[in-house]
Amino acid sequence: MIDGHLSGEWFVFLLLGVGLFFTIYLGFPQFRYFGHALKVVRGKFDDKDDEGDTSHFQALTTALSGTVGTGNIGGVALAIYMGGPAALFWMLVTAFFGMTSKFVEVTLSHKYREKAEDGSIAGGPMYYMKNALNAKWLAAIFAAATVLSSFGTGNMPQINNIAESVQATFGVEEWITGLVLAVLLAFVIVGGIKRIAKVTEKLVPTMAVIYFIGAFAVILFNIENVIPSFMAILGDVFTGSAATGGFLGGTVMLAFNRGVNRGLFSNEAGQGSAPIAHAAARTDQPVSEGMVAILEPFIDTIVICTITGLTLLSSGVWNQKHQTDFDYSEINVLTQTYEESTDNEKLRDHILGAEELAQFSGDLKVEEGKIIDAPSIIHKRSLAEEVTVALDGKPFTGLMKVENGSIVDDAQVISGKSMVHSAELTTIAFQKGFFGEWGKYIVSIGLLLFAFSTAISWSYYGDRAITYLVGSKGVLPYRIVYVGAFFVASFIDTSIVWTMANIAIVIMTVPNLIGIFLLRKDMKDTVKQYWTDFEKEHGDA
Repeated sequence: MIDGHLSGEWFVFLLLGVGLFFTIYLGFPQFRYFGHALKVVRGKFDDKDDEGDTSHFQALTTALSGTVGTGNIGGVALAIYMGGPAALFWMLVTAFFGMTSKFVEVTLSHKYREKAEDGSIAGGPMYYMKNALNAKWLAAIFAAATVLSSFGTGNMPQINNIAESVQATFGVEEWITGLVLAVLLAFVIVGGIKRIAKVTEKLVPTMAVIYFIGAFAVILFNIENVIPSFMAILGDVFTGSAATGGFLGGTVMLAFNRGVNRGLFSNEAGQGSAPIAHAAARTDQPVSEGMVAILEPFIDTIVICTITGLTLLSSGVWNQKHQTDFDYSEINVLTQTYEESTDNEKLRDHILGAEELAQFSGDLKVEEGKIIDAPSIIHKRSLAEEVTVALDGKPFTGLMKVENGSIVDDAQVISGKSMVHSAELTTIAFQKGFFGEWGKYIVSIGLLLFAFSTAISWSYYGDRAITYLVGSKGVLPYRIVYVGAFFVASFIDTSIVWTMANIAIVIMTVPNLIGIFLLRKDMKDTVKQYWTDFEKEHGDA
């Protein structure tokens, strides 16, 4: 309920509104400064005597390792699954304005950074809130939300996805994957930002290359579907997506909401997380690091998410039903029997919440794995087909109790054909290219690298937030809890964690957006001074 209120339409309008405002206010910096940003990140204007813990490139890869994660593999699939192809358009719009939001928040966070008592650099929105806005209470709220989000965004869901994927692909027990990666995580994060930066500057380019090879193997294999895919992305923006295959249809607002929501989850523009990594960059010019941050949403969302989206759409898997084990939380048993061909509108309205169909309550009789006189079952927003029930690997015979559309006992494994989403859908898509069945291994490896790198970066965000709240003495206990939670989440249900993460994202993002808006004049003056100083030192370079 809380998540529903906090992440409604008002939130996405605020997010886009601030990005749009600064895009106009600063004169479209994502266009004007893009070329300069490439020169800065290559180190053309570096000064080794400047204070900081990382290079521009290391700061970018650390921030990218925090944003390039499950959102790029599973988040795109989830957005398209819910809102149709047009959701990808809104993800790209979010990224476009997010390039400016990142520019602003990173510049201000770098400008007002401090040196921690242990000698390391400490920066992020909490420091400009304290030093520029004199709002320590707001900074404390942001820092606390960052700690919560480090578990809910960067930690527990990431390892849960990794463990599930590795088990499905390679048959390795989830707790074993969790234990091995928890040990590796501890080894990396105990070295602080300098070790993290050394790992991410090698890890991010490697994982991007692996993922691109797998994606283009699908896109090129289905090259005739690429133009129709772009037409679907643009053509459905103002009309909503019509029913097609197992997809029962989506509204304009649903595509907008899910696209913006998943866009933010993917690139975190406006959330205030990445500025914590960028604040450690070695430069005395905050704007130069802001320039580097412009590249982040471009790489993360406009490049990687577009490639994932084209893979899903060109392969045709996004609107198809696939054989899968059902998630009990997404099963809805109806009282009557419905057909897609004749009852599509009723089913769509039910799924979208416009009109609720009667829910079944009672016992479902099952014989040899088949439900006798089965009413319609909705799973993952589609009408399930060829449903079977098993217990301990054998066809089940007996009764399954249902209350108000939900199956009470979850001991049985219910399987059948339905729509799928998230990483499972992307995995299926990667098998529709030149590599065939081998494509699933690319997704598993990509998911492992993407998600693990996200956990690394978010550990740093959390420990800088802890440093702000209680000082350096709190860092070691935080890291111990962080690694422990990482291990435990590999084999427990993290559904509630995802919801908590959505709430924490809003609690982080809203103060950050308000803060950078209040400092708009400060930002404009800082940019103006940067170009004045740059021309004196470098001329027209």
